[in-house]
Amino acid sequence: MTTVTTTRARPQALILTPGAEARIAELMAKAPEGAIGVKLSTPRRGCSGLAYSVDYVTEAKPLDERIETPGGTLFVDGASVLYLIGSRMDWVEDDFTAGFVFQNPNAKGSCGCGESFTV
Repeated sequence: MTTVTTTRARPQALILTPGAEARIAELMAKAPEGAIGVKLSTPRRGCSGLAYSVDYVTEAKPLDERIETPGGTLFVDGASVLYLIGSRMDWVEDDFTAGFVFQNPNAKGSCGCGESFTV
């Protein structure tokens, strides 16, 4: 009897829009020396508990999720992945503000200003 093992490609923790990929490329074009990418994490802060934070990173941690984009690497904090699975990350600019915007199916609520969320 022969056993066949199939492997399924693991889906990305996060879906990036072309706008988010372009912004990552812009950030990496002017990154400080030693930066290997940008990292998304969900630190505890704000009135709802968790917030989105994007910062330059100089080293990859073993549990970080790595997403390659045409303009650079986005790392997703290993402790934050479960809060972000299935989320969509976009970059939005208008006359008054510019920033990454997240559509997170795991968020059960958010604060009135939209800065933080709860799962």
